[in-house]
Amino acid sequence: MTGRGTVAVIGGGIAGLATAALLAEDGHDVEVFEGLPTTGGRAGSWERDGFRFDTGPSWYLMPEVFDRFFALLGTSAAAELDLVTLDPAYRVYGEPDPGSPADRVDVVSGREAATALFESREPGAGARIDAYLDSAGDAYDLAVSKFLYDDYATLAAARDPALLRRLPRLLALLTEPLSRRAARTVRDPLLRQVLGYPAVFLGASPFRTPALYHLMSHLDLDDGVQYPQGGFTQVIAAVERLARARGVRIRTGAEVTAILTEGGRATGVRLAGGETVAADRVVSTADLHHTETALLPPALQSRPEKSWRKRTPSPGALLILLGIDGELPALTHHTLLFARDWKANFGAIFGRRPRIPDPASLYVCRPSATDASVAPAGAENLFVLVPVPADPSIGRGGVDGSGDPAVEAAADRAIAQIAAWTGTPDLAERIRVRRTIAPGDFEADFHAWRGNALGLAHTLAQSGPFRPRTFSRKVRGLSYAGQTVLPGIGLPMCLISAELVRDRIRAGEDLGS
Repeated sequence: MTGRGTVAVIGGGIAGLATAALLAEDGHDVEVFEGLPTTGGRAGSWERDGFRFDTGPSWYLMPEVFDRFFALLGTSAAAELDLVTLDPAYRVYGEPDPGSPADRVDVVSGREAATALFESREPGAGARIDAYLDSAGDAYDLAVSKFLYDDYATLAAARDPALLRRLPRLLALLTEPLSRRAARTVRDPLLRQVLGYPAVFLGASPFRTPALYHLMSHLDLDDGVQYPQGGFTQVIAAVERLARARGVRIRTGAEVTAILTEGGRATGVRLAGGETVAADRVVSTADLHHTETALLPPALQSRPEKSWRKRTPSPGALLILLGIDGELPALTHHTLLFARDWKANFGAIFGRRPRIPDPASLYVCRPSATDASVAPAGAENLFVLVPVPADPSIGRGGVDGSGDPAVEAAADRAIAQIAAWTGTPDLAERIRVRRTIAPGDFEADFHAWRGNALGLAHTLAQSGPFRPRTFSRKVRGLSYAGQTVLPGIGLPMCLISAELVRDRIRAGEDLGS
Protein backbone atom coordinates (compact mmCIF):
# COMPACT_ATOMS: atom_id res chain seq x y z
CA MET A 1 0.00 0.00 0.00
CA THR A 2 1.36 3.41 -1.01
CA GLY A 3 1.28 6.63 0.98
CA ARG A 4 -1.15 6.43 3.88
CA GLY A 5 -2.05 9.93 4.99
CA THR A 6 -4.85 12.40 5.54
CA VAL A 7 -7.86 12.33 3.25
CA ALA A 8 -10.63 14.92 2.93
CA VAL A 9 -13.84 13.43 1.55
CA ILE A 10 -16.40 15.84 0.09
CA GLY A 11 -19.96 14.59 0.58
CA GLY A 12 -21.60 12.47 3.26
CA GLY A 13 -23.85 10.38 1.04
CA ILE A 14 -23.33 6.65 0.65
CA ALA A 15 -20.38 7.10 -1.73
CA GLY A 16 -18.58 9.46 0.62
CA LEU A 17 -19.22 7.39 3.73
CA ALA A 18 -18.26 4.15 1.98
CA THR A 19 -15.05 5.63 0.58
CA ALA A 20 -14.18 7.04 3.99
CA ALA A 21 -14.77 3.68 5.67
CA LEU A 22 -12.60 1.77 3.19
CA LEU A 23 -9.75 4.28 3.34
CA ALA A 24 -9.87 4.35 7.13
CA GLU A 25 -9.75 0.54 7.12
CA ASP A 26 -6.51 0.91 5.14
CA GLY A 27 -5.05 3.19 7.80
CA HIS A 28 -5.73 6.64 6.37
CA ASP A 29 -6.79 9.54 8.58
CA VAL A 30 -10.14 10.50 7.03
CA GLU A 31 -12.50 13.44 7.52
CA VAL A 32 -15.84 13.78 5.71
CA PHE A 33 -17.38 17.17 4.93
CA GLU A 34 -21.13 17.27 4.28
CA GLY A 35 -22.84 20.54 3.47
CA LEU A 36 -26.29 19.49 4.63
CA PRO A 37 -27.27 19.16 8.31
CA THR A 38 -27.36 15.34 8.10
CA THR A 39 -25.57 12.57 6.24
CA GLY A 40 -27.18 10.47 3.53
CA GLY A 41 -27.28 12.89 0.62
CA ARG A 42 -29.99 11.86 -1.81
CA ALA A 43 -30.66 8.83 0.38
CA GLY A 44 -32.09 11.11 3.02
CA SER A 45 -35.03 11.09 5.38
CA TRP A 46 -37.83 13.44 6.45
CA GLU A 47 -40.19 13.09 9.42
CA ARG A 48 -43.46 14.73 10.38
CA ASP A 49 -46.41 13.83 12.61
CA GLY A 50 -45.27 10.24 13.12
CA PHE A 51 -44.48 9.60 9.43
CA ARG A 52 -40.90 8.94 8.35
CA PHE A 53 -40.10 9.11 4.65
CA ASP A 54 -37.06 7.96 2.70
CA THR A 55 -36.41 10.77 0.22
CA GLY A 56 -34.29 8.83 -2.24
CA PRO A 57 -33.49 5.21 -3.17
CA SER A 58 -36.14 2.64 -2.31
CA TRP A 59 -35.24 -0.56 -4.25
CA TYR A 60 -32.70 -2.90 -2.63
CA LEU A 61 -31.17 -4.68 -5.62
CA MET A 62 -27.80 -6.31 -6.34
CA PRO A 63 -27.48 -7.77 -2.81
CA GLU A 64 -24.12 -9.36 -3.61
CA VAL A 65 -22.61 -5.88 -4.04
CA PHE A 66 -23.73 -4.89 -0.53
CA ASP A 67 -22.44 -8.23 0.78
CA ARG A 68 -19.05 -7.66 -0.84
CA PHE A 69 -18.76 -4.15 0.57
CA PHE A 70 -19.65 -5.18 4.09
CA ALA A 71 -17.27 -8.15 3.87
CA LEU A 72 -14.42 -5.72 3.11
CA LEU A 73 -15.11 -4.24 6.54
CA GLY A 74 -15.34 -7.57 8.30
CA THR A 75 -19.11 -7.85 8.53
CA SER A 76 -22.14 -8.68 6.37
CA ALA A 77 -25.42 -7.23 5.18
CA ALA A 78 -27.22 -9.82 7.30
CA ALA A 79 -25.42 -8.57 10.40
CA GLU A 80 -25.93 -4.88 9.66
CA LEU A 81 -29.44 -4.81 8.16
CA ASP A 82 -32.81 -6.45 8.73
CA LEU A 83 -33.69 -7.43 5.17
CA VAL A 84 -37.06 -8.81 4.08
CA THR A 85 -37.99 -10.13 0.65
CA LEU A 86 -41.02 -8.53 -1.00
CA ASP A 87 -43.83 -10.69 -2.35
CA PRO A 88 -45.00 -9.57 -4.82
CA ALA A 89 -41.87 -7.75 -5.89
CA TYR A 90 -44.10 -5.02 -7.33
CA ARG A 91 -47.48 -4.29 -8.89
CA VAL A 92 -48.10 -2.67 -12.27
CA TYR A 93 -51.12 -0.71 -13.47
CA GLY A 94 -51.63 0.12 -17.13
CA GLU A 95 -53.44 3.28 -18.24
CA PRO A 96 -57.17 2.44 -18.25
CA ASP A 97 -59.62 3.10 -21.04
CA PRO A 98 -62.31 5.67 -20.11
CA GLY A 99 -64.88 4.04 -17.87
CA SER A 100 -62.86 0.84 -17.46
CA PRO A 101 -60.66 -0.39 -14.62
CA ALA A 102 -56.90 -0.33 -15.13
CA ASP A 103 -55.11 -3.49 -16.24
CA ARG A 104 -53.22 -4.79 -13.21
CA VAL A 105 -50.34 -7.24 -12.89
CA ASP A 106 -48.54 -8.48 -9.79
CA VAL A 107 -44.92 -9.39 -10.50
CA VAL A 108 -43.56 -12.16 -8.29
CA SER A 109 -39.81 -12.80 -8.45
CA GLY A 110 -38.45 -16.19 -9.44
CA ARG A 111 -38.06 -17.85 -12.81
CA GLU A 112 -41.10 -20.10 -12.46
CA ALA A 113 -43.39 -17.24 -11.42
CA ALA A 114 -42.04 -14.93 -14.14
CA THR A 115 -42.53 -17.43 -16.95
CA ALA A 116 -46.02 -18.29 -15.68
CA LEU A 117 -46.99 -14.60 -15.62
CA PHE A 118 -45.76 -13.93 -19.16
CA GLU A 119 -47.38 -17.11 -20.48
CA SER A 120 -50.70 -16.25 -18.82
CA ARG A 121 -50.87 -12.95 -20.67
CA GLU A 122 -49.41 -14.06 -23.99
CA PRO A 123 -49.24 -17.71 -25.07
CA GLY A 124 -45.68 -18.55 -26.03
CA ALA A 125 -44.19 -15.62 -24.08
CA GLY A 126 -43.21 -17.90 -21.19
CA ALA A 127 -40.53 -19.64 -23.26
CA ARG A 128 -39.34 -16.33 -24.70
CA ILE A 129 -38.99 -14.68 -21.29
CA ASP A 130 -37.14 -17.77 -20.07
CA ALA A 131 -34.55 -17.26 -22.82
CA TYR A 132 -34.54 -13.49 -22.19
CA LEU A 133 -33.75 -14.05 -18.52
CA ASP A 134 -31.02 -16.55 -19.38
CA SER A 135 -29.42 -13.83 -21.48
CA ALA A 136 -30.02 -11.21 -18.78
CA GLY A 137 -28.39 -13.40 -16.14
CA ASP A 138 -25.37 -14.05 -18.35
CA ALA A 139 -25.02 -10.33 -19.07
CA TYR A 140 -25.32 -9.52 -15.38
CA ASP A 141 -22.69 -12.06 -14.38
CA LEU A 142 -20.38 -10.69 -17.07
CA ALA A 143 -20.97 -7.11 -15.90
CA VAL A 144 -20.18 -7.94 -12.27
CA SER A 145 -17.15 -10.09 -13.05
CA LYS A 146 -15.61 -8.03 -15.88
CA PHE A 147 -16.96 -4.48 -16.03
CA LEU A 148 -18.32 -2.98 -12.83
CA TYR A 149 -15.14 -3.32 -10.75
CA ASP A 150 -12.89 -2.08 -13.59
CA ASP A 151 -11.74 1.55 -13.72
CA TYR A 152 -10.54 1.06 -17.32
CA ALA A 153 -7.05 2.32 -16.50
CA THR A 154 -5.75 -0.43 -18.82
CA LEU A 155 -7.20 -2.52 -21.63
CA ALA A 156 -6.62 -5.82 -19.81
CA ALA A 157 -10.34 -6.60 -19.57
CA ALA A 158 -10.78 -6.14 -23.31
CA ARG A 159 -8.32 -8.99 -23.92
CA ASP A 160 -10.08 -11.41 -21.57
CA PRO A 161 -10.96 -14.65 -23.43
CA ALA A 162 -14.36 -14.87 -21.73
CA LEU A 163 -15.17 -11.40 -23.02
CA LEU A 164 -13.81 -12.01 -26.50
CA ARG A 165 -16.00 -15.11 -26.89
CA ARG A 166 -19.07 -13.01 -26.15
CA LEU A 167 -18.00 -10.03 -28.24
CA PRO A 168 -20.39 -10.51 -31.20
CA ARG A 169 -23.39 -10.82 -28.88
CA LEU A 170 -22.22 -7.91 -26.74
CA LEU A 171 -21.90 -5.68 -29.79
CA ALA A 172 -25.44 -6.57 -30.81
CA LEU A 173 -26.71 -5.73 -27.31
CA LEU A 174 -24.84 -2.42 -27.31
CA THR A 175 -26.19 -1.26 -30.66
CA GLU A 176 -29.84 -2.21 -30.12
CA PRO A 177 -32.04 -0.15 -27.77
CA LEU A 178 -33.67 -1.87 -24.82
CA SER A 179 -37.13 -0.97 -26.12
CA ARG A 180 -36.54 -2.92 -29.33
CA ARG A 181 -35.20 -5.94 -27.46
CA ALA A 182 -38.33 -5.94 -25.28
CA ALA A 183 -40.57 -5.60 -28.34
CA ARG A 184 -38.87 -8.59 -29.98
CA THR A 185 -39.53 -10.65 -26.86
CA VAL A 186 -43.22 -9.95 -26.19
CA ARG A 187 -46.20 -8.29 -27.89
CA ASP A 188 -48.25 -7.57 -24.76
CA PRO A 189 -47.88 -3.79 -24.12
CA LEU A 190 -47.75 -4.07 -20.33
CA LEU A 191 -45.16 -6.83 -20.42
CA ARG A 192 -43.04 -4.77 -22.80
CA GLN A 193 -43.16 -1.96 -20.26
CA VAL A 194 -42.15 -4.32 -17.45
CA LEU A 195 -39.03 -5.17 -19.49
CA GLY A 196 -38.31 -1.58 -20.51
CA TYR A 197 -38.96 0.37 -17.35
CA PRO A 198 -35.67 -0.63 -15.61
CA ALA A 199 -34.03 1.94 -17.89
CA VAL A 200 -35.42 4.58 -15.53
CA PHE A 201 -33.32 3.09 -12.71
CA LEU A 202 -30.38 3.85 -15.00
CA GLY A 203 -31.47 7.44 -15.49
CA ALA A 204 -32.37 6.95 -19.13
CA SER A 205 -35.10 6.15 -21.64
CA PRO A 206 -35.59 2.57 -22.88
CA PHE A 207 -35.46 4.06 -26.37
CA ARG A 208 -31.87 5.21 -25.79
CA THR A 209 -30.55 2.67 -23.28
CA PRO A 210 -28.51 -0.17 -24.84
CA ALA A 211 -30.16 -3.57 -24.76
CA LEU A 212 -27.19 -4.79 -22.72
CA TYR A 213 -29.07 -3.36 -19.75
CA HIS A 214 -31.75 -6.01 -20.12
CA LEU A 215 -29.55 -7.48 -17.38
CA MET A 216 -31.67 -5.38 -14.99
CA SER A 217 -34.55 -7.82 -15.48
CA HIS A 218 -32.40 -10.51 -13.91
CA LEU A 219 -32.55 -8.49 -10.68
CA ASP A 220 -36.30 -8.10 -10.27
CA LEU A 221 -37.70 -11.08 -12.22
CA ASP A 222 -35.07 -13.69 -11.31
CA ASP A 223 -33.22 -12.49 -8.23
CA GLY A 224 -35.85 -10.80 -6.07
CA VAL A 225 -36.43 -7.44 -4.39
CA GLN A 226 -35.64 -6.80 -0.75
CA TYR A 227 -36.28 -4.01 1.75
CA PRO A 228 -34.23 -3.00 4.80
CA GLN A 229 -36.57 -2.62 7.76
CA GLY A 230 -36.46 0.95 9.03
CA GLY A 231 -35.91 2.23 5.51
CA PHE A 232 -32.88 3.02 3.42
CA THR A 233 -31.59 5.38 6.07
CA GLN A 234 -30.62 2.16 7.85
CA VAL A 235 -28.22 1.40 4.99
CA ILE A 236 -26.69 4.86 5.40
CA ALA A 237 -26.57 4.42 9.18
CA ALA A 238 -24.77 1.08 8.83
CA VAL A 239 -22.08 2.48 6.54
CA GLU A 240 -21.68 5.56 8.73
CA ARG A 241 -21.42 3.37 11.83
CA LEU A 242 -18.64 1.33 10.24
CA ALA A 243 -16.81 4.48 9.14
CA ARG A 244 -16.94 6.07 12.60
CA ALA A 245 -15.76 2.81 14.20
CA ARG A 246 -12.60 3.16 12.11
CA GLY A 247 -11.95 6.69 13.27
CA VAL A 248 -13.55 8.65 10.44
CA ARG A 249 -14.56 12.15 11.52
CA ILE A 250 -17.76 13.46 9.95
CA ARG A 251 -18.66 17.12 9.86
CA THR A 252 -22.17 18.09 8.76
CA GLY A 253 -23.17 21.64 7.87
CA ALA A 254 -19.66 21.92 6.41
CA GLU A 255 -20.03 23.08 2.80
CA VAL A 256 -16.86 22.76 0.71
CA THR A 257 -16.43 25.77 -1.59
CA ALA A 258 -13.03 24.95 -3.13
CA ILE A 259 -10.50 22.17 -3.56
CA LEU A 260 -7.07 23.53 -2.67
CA THR A 261 -4.13 22.70 -4.90
CA GLU A 262 -0.43 23.40 -5.13
CA GLY A 263 1.76 22.49 -8.05
CA GLY A 264 -1.04 20.50 -9.68
CA ARG A 265 -1.67 18.43 -6.57
CA ALA A 266 -4.65 18.46 -4.17
CA THR A 267 -3.69 19.83 -0.77
CA GLY A 268 -7.02 20.19 1.03
CA VAL A 269 -10.37 21.96 0.97
CA ARG A 270 -11.83 25.35 1.80
CA LEU A 271 -15.15 25.53 3.62
CA ALA A 272 -17.87 28.15 3.50
CA GLY A 273 -16.77 30.85 5.91
CA GLY A 274 -13.15 30.59 4.84
CA GLU A 275 -11.78 27.74 6.99
CA THR A 276 -9.16 25.65 5.21
CA VAL A 277 -8.38 22.02 5.99
CA ALA A 278 -5.13 20.52 4.76
CA ALA A 279 -5.07 16.96 3.38
CA ASP A 280 -2.73 14.70 1.44
CA ARG A 281 -5.59 13.60 -0.80
CA VAL A 282 -9.10 14.76 -1.63
CA VAL A 283 -12.01 12.55 -2.71
CA SER A 284 -15.06 14.35 -4.04
CA THR A 285 -18.32 12.43 -4.08
CA ALA A 286 -20.26 15.58 -4.93
CA ASP A 287 -21.91 15.99 -8.33
CA LEU A 288 -19.05 15.82 -10.85
CA HIS A 289 -20.19 18.90 -12.76
CA HIS A 290 -20.19 20.91 -9.54
CA THR A 291 -16.82 19.51 -8.47
CA GLU A 292 -15.14 20.30 -11.77
CA THR A 293 -16.71 23.66 -12.59
CA ALA A 294 -17.26 25.18 -9.12
CA LEU A 295 -14.62 23.70 -6.82
CA LEU A 296 -11.62 23.84 -9.18
CA PRO A 297 -10.09 26.75 -11.13
CA PRO A 298 -10.53 26.59 -14.95
CA ALA A 299 -6.96 25.52 -15.59
CA LEU A 300 -7.40 22.40 -13.45
CA GLN A 301 -10.80 21.28 -14.76
CA SER A 302 -10.63 17.92 -16.54
CA ARG A 303 -14.15 18.57 -17.81
CA PRO A 304 -14.78 22.32 -18.23
CA GLU A 305 -18.26 23.75 -18.63
CA LYS A 306 -18.29 23.50 -22.42
CA SER A 307 -17.70 19.74 -22.33
CA TRP A 308 -20.96 19.22 -20.44
CA ARG A 309 -22.99 20.31 -23.46
CA LYS A 310 -22.33 16.84 -24.89
CA ARG A 311 -23.43 15.02 -21.73
CA THR A 312 -26.91 13.66 -20.97
CA PRO A 313 -28.29 13.97 -17.44
CA SER A 314 -30.71 11.53 -15.90
CA PRO A 315 -34.28 12.80 -15.70
CA GLY A 316 -35.29 15.10 -12.94
CA ALA A 317 -37.81 13.95 -10.36
CA LEU A 318 -40.93 15.27 -8.76
CA LEU A 319 -41.10 13.56 -5.37
CA ILE A 320 -44.35 13.59 -3.42
CA LEU A 321 -44.28 12.45 0.21
CA LEU A 322 -47.76 11.66 1.53
CA GLY A 323 -49.02 10.60 4.91
CA ILE A 324 -52.43 8.99 4.35
CA ASP A 325 -55.24 8.18 6.80
CA GLY A 326 -56.52 4.62 6.46
CA GLU A 327 -55.27 1.66 4.45
CA LEU A 328 -54.36 1.45 0.75
CA PRO A 329 -54.66 -2.21 -0.27
CA ALA A 330 -54.64 -1.31 -3.98
CA LEU A 331 -50.94 -0.48 -3.62
CA THR A 332 -48.15 -2.95 -2.82
CA HIS A 333 -44.78 -1.98 -1.39
CA HIS A 334 -43.69 -1.03 -4.93
CA THR A 335 -46.28 -0.02 -7.54
CA LEU A 336 -45.71 1.26 -11.08
CA LEU A 337 -48.26 3.13 -13.20
CA PHE A 338 -47.52 3.03 -16.94
CA ALA A 339 -48.97 5.49 -19.45
CA ARG A 340 -50.23 3.92 -22.67
CA ASP A 341 -48.21 6.11 -25.04
CA TRP A 342 -44.82 4.93 -23.84
CA LYS A 343 -42.75 6.72 -26.47
CA ALA A 344 -44.50 10.06 -25.98
CA ASN A 345 -44.03 9.75 -22.23
CA PHE A 346 -40.26 9.48 -22.53
CA GLY A 347 -40.22 12.03 -25.32
CA ALA A 348 -41.76 14.56 -22.94
CA ILE A 349 -38.91 13.98 -20.49
CA PHE A 350 -35.94 13.67 -22.85
CA GLY A 351 -37.16 15.35 -26.06
CA ARG A 352 -36.38 18.72 -27.60
CA ARG A 353 -39.41 20.38 -26.01
CA PRO A 354 -39.37 18.88 -22.52
CA ARG A 355 -42.40 19.01 -20.27
CA ILE A 356 -43.88 17.14 -17.32
CA PRO A 357 -45.77 14.16 -18.81
CA ASP A 358 -49.53 13.98 -18.31
CA PRO A 359 -50.51 11.28 -17.67
CA ALA A 360 -47.14 10.22 -16.32
CA SER A 361 -45.53 6.84 -15.97
CA LEU A 362 -44.81 7.04 -12.27
CA TYR A 363 -43.71 5.03 -9.26
CA VAL A 364 -45.31 4.71 -5.84
CA CYS A 365 -43.57 3.23 -2.79
CA ARG A 366 -45.76 2.20 0.14
CA PRO A 367 -43.19 1.09 2.73
CA SER A 368 -45.90 0.93 5.40
CA ALA A 369 -47.04 -2.27 3.66
CA THR A 370 -43.87 -3.88 5.04
CA ASP A 371 -42.59 -1.65 7.82
CA ALA A 372 -44.80 -0.50 10.71
CA SER A 373 -42.20 2.01 11.87
CA VAL A 374 -42.71 4.46 8.99
CA ALA A 375 -46.30 5.53 9.72
CA PRO A 376 -48.66 5.82 12.70
CA ALA A 377 -51.10 2.97 13.34
CA GLY A 378 -54.00 3.06 10.89
CA ALA A 379 -52.11 5.24 8.40
CA GLU A 380 -50.00 4.74 5.28
CA ASN A 381 -46.74 6.21 4.04
CA LEU A 382 -46.45 6.96 0.31
CA PHE A 383 -43.41 8.07 -1.67
CA VAL A 384 -44.32 9.03 -5.23
CA LEU A 385 -41.72 9.60 -7.95
CA VAL A 386 -42.72 11.25 -11.21
CA PRO A 387 -39.84 11.34 -13.74
CA VAL A 388 -39.70 14.85 -15.22
CA PRO A 389 -37.21 16.79 -17.35
CA ALA A 390 -33.89 17.69 -15.75
CA ASP A 391 -34.73 21.37 -15.49
CA PRO A 392 -34.52 23.37 -12.26
CA SER A 393 -36.79 26.04 -13.76
CA ILE A 394 -39.68 23.62 -13.10
CA GLY A 395 -39.35 24.97 -9.58
CA ARG A 396 -39.00 23.89 -5.99
CA GLY A 397 -41.31 21.94 -3.75
CA GLY A 398 -42.61 22.62 -0.28
CA VAL A 399 -44.70 21.39 2.64
CA ASP A 400 -48.52 21.38 2.58
CA GLY A 401 -48.78 22.78 -0.93
CA SER A 402 -46.30 25.63 -0.40
CA GLY A 403 -44.08 24.71 -3.35
CA ASP A 404 -43.97 26.56 -6.64
CA PRO A 405 -47.36 26.52 -8.40
CA ALA A 406 -46.23 24.35 -11.34
CA VAL A 407 -44.76 21.78 -8.95
CA GLU A 408 -47.86 21.58 -6.78
CA ALA A 409 -50.15 21.39 -9.81
CA ALA A 410 -48.13 18.46 -11.19
CA ALA A 411 -48.31 16.79 -7.78
CA ASP A 412 -52.10 17.23 -7.74
CA ARG A 413 -52.31 15.56 -11.16
CA ALA A 414 -50.16 12.64 -10.01
CA ILE A 415 -52.30 12.13 -6.88
CA ALA A 416 -55.47 12.21 -8.99
CA GLN A 417 -53.95 9.73 -11.43
CA ILE A 418 -53.02 7.28 -8.67
CA ALA A 419 -56.52 7.62 -7.21
CA ALA A 420 -58.24 6.96 -10.54
CA TRP A 421 -56.04 4.14 -11.80
CA THR A 422 -55.94 2.21 -8.51
CA GLY A 423 -59.60 2.65 -7.61
CA THR A 424 -58.96 4.87 -4.57
CA PRO A 425 -61.26 7.82 -5.28
CA ASP A 426 -60.91 9.45 -1.85
CA LEU A 427 -57.10 9.45 -1.83
CA ALA A 428 -56.69 13.25 -1.90
CA GLU A 429 -59.17 13.74 0.96
CA ARG A 430 -57.22 11.34 3.16
CA ILE A 431 -53.89 13.18 2.95
CA ARG A 432 -52.62 14.17 6.41
CA VAL A 433 -49.02 15.08 5.51
CA ARG A 434 -47.73 16.36 2.17
CA ARG A 435 -44.35 17.49 0.92
CA THR A 436 -43.04 17.96 -2.62
CA ILE A 437 -39.42 17.93 -3.83
CA ALA A 438 -38.60 19.08 -7.37
CA PRO A 439 -35.61 19.66 -9.70
CA GLY A 440 -34.98 23.09 -8.21
CA ASP A 441 -34.44 21.40 -4.84
CA PHE A 442 -32.01 18.87 -6.31
CA GLU A 443 -29.99 21.75 -7.76
CA ALA A 444 -30.04 23.76 -4.53
CA ASP A 445 -29.47 20.91 -2.06
CA PHE A 446 -27.15 18.60 -4.01
CA HIS A 447 -25.63 20.90 -6.66
CA ALA A 448 -27.16 18.47 -9.16
CA TRP A 449 -26.30 19.38 -12.74
CA ARG A 450 -29.47 20.70 -14.40
CA GLY A 451 -31.43 19.54 -11.36
CA ASN A 452 -31.15 15.89 -12.36
CA ALA A 453 -32.25 13.26 -9.84
CA LEU A 454 -29.85 10.36 -10.40
CA GLY A 455 -26.62 11.36 -12.14
CA LEU A 456 -25.47 10.83 -15.71
CA ALA A 457 -27.86 8.78 -17.84
CA HIS A 458 -26.65 5.33 -18.88
CA THR A 459 -26.60 5.96 -22.60
CA LEU A 460 -24.01 4.10 -24.68
CA ALA A 461 -21.77 7.19 -24.67
CA GLN A 462 -21.92 7.36 -20.87
CA SER A 463 -21.47 3.70 -19.95
CA GLY A 464 -18.42 1.58 -19.19
CA PRO A 465 -15.17 3.07 -20.51
CA PHE A 466 -17.03 6.13 -21.80
CA ARG A 467 -18.22 7.16 -18.34
CA PRO A 468 -16.17 9.67 -16.31
CA ARG A 469 -13.50 7.87 -14.32
CA THR A 470 -12.76 7.99 -10.63
CA PHE A 471 -9.82 10.39 -10.80
CA SER A 472 -8.93 13.85 -12.07
CA ARG A 473 -6.80 14.04 -15.18
CA LYS A 474 -5.43 17.42 -14.11
CA VAL A 475 -4.95 17.22 -10.33
CA ARG A 476 -2.85 14.57 -8.62
CA GLY A 477 -4.35 13.23 -5.44
CA LEU A 478 -7.93 14.12 -6.44
CA SER A 479 -10.36 11.22 -6.80
CA TYR A 480 -14.08 11.01 -7.58
CA ALA A 481 -16.78 8.60 -6.41
CA GLY A 482 -20.55 8.46 -6.69
CA GLN A 483 -23.27 8.28 -9.29
CA THR A 484 -21.76 10.66 -11.85
CA VAL A 485 -18.63 8.50 -12.36
CA LEU A 486 -17.82 4.84 -12.88
CA PRO A 487 -19.58 2.51 -12.67
CA GLY A 488 -22.90 4.39 -12.52
CA ILE A 489 -26.21 5.13 -10.86
CA GLY A 490 -27.60 3.58 -7.67
CA LEU A 491 -26.47 2.63 -4.18
CA PRO A 492 -24.63 -0.53 -5.31
CA MET A 493 -22.75 1.43 -7.98
CA CYS A 494 -21.75 4.03 -5.40
CA LEU A 495 -20.31 1.28 -3.20
CA ILE A 496 -18.33 -0.06 -6.15
CA SER A 497 -17.02 3.42 -7.00
CA ALA A 498 -15.76 3.70 -3.42
CA GLU A 499 -13.86 0.45 -3.86
CA LEU A 500 -12.40 1.66 -7.18
CA VAL A 501 -11.11 4.80 -5.45
CA ARG A 502 -9.67 2.71 -2.60
CA ASP A 503 -7.86 0.44 -5.06
CA ARG A 504 -6.38 3.33 -7.00
CA ILE A 505 -5.14 5.01 -3.82
CA ARG A 506 -3.70 1.71 -2.61
CA ALA A 507 -1.65 1.54 -5.78
CA GLY A 508 -0.56 5.17 -5.48
CA GLU A 509 -2.02 5.86 -8.90
CA ASP A 510 -3.96 8.88 -7.65
CA LEU A 511 -0.62 10.61 -7.12
CA GLY A 512 0.55 9.94 -10.65
CA SER A 513 2.85 7.03 -9.81
